[in-house]
Amino acid sequence: MDTKDNFGLKKDHDALLVQDLKISLEFYRDIMGFKEIYNAGLGEKFKWVKADNDVQIHLIESAEKPQKNKGVHLAFNTSNLDEFIVFLRNKNVPFENSKGTPDTTNTRPDGVKQIYFQDPDGYWIEVNNSKLEDF
Repeated sequence: MDTKDNFGLKKDHDALLVQDLKISLEFYRDIMGFKEIYNAGLGEKFKWVKADNDVQIHLIESAEKPQKNKGVHLAFNTSNLDEFIVFLRNKNVPFENSKGTPDTTNTRPDGVKQIYFQDPDGYWIEVNNSKLEDF
């Protein structure tokens, strides 16, 4: 196979180092709506969750504190962005647009509306209303 061949790669998971596994698990379960799944027998310092499209996030309890930057973020889409924003407000989860203006959205040149917020460990999360269509 050369580089022009398609290997069929699909997103499997992201791994995040977290300070308090219980708090992070609650956030990804209760705010993001992800389901906790089996962690492959890795022990109590590892919790795995998955989104509706089965992409996983592996939460790993660690004292290490990686640097956080909005340019490096997790991104998810929903067809119910306005309702999700109301949900975040009701849960007192602050969000902002890409430029950092609190409690507002921005719209990309392609028409996709998006917001950004941080999880309990400061990782940036984008939620937008894209359709993930093939271009």
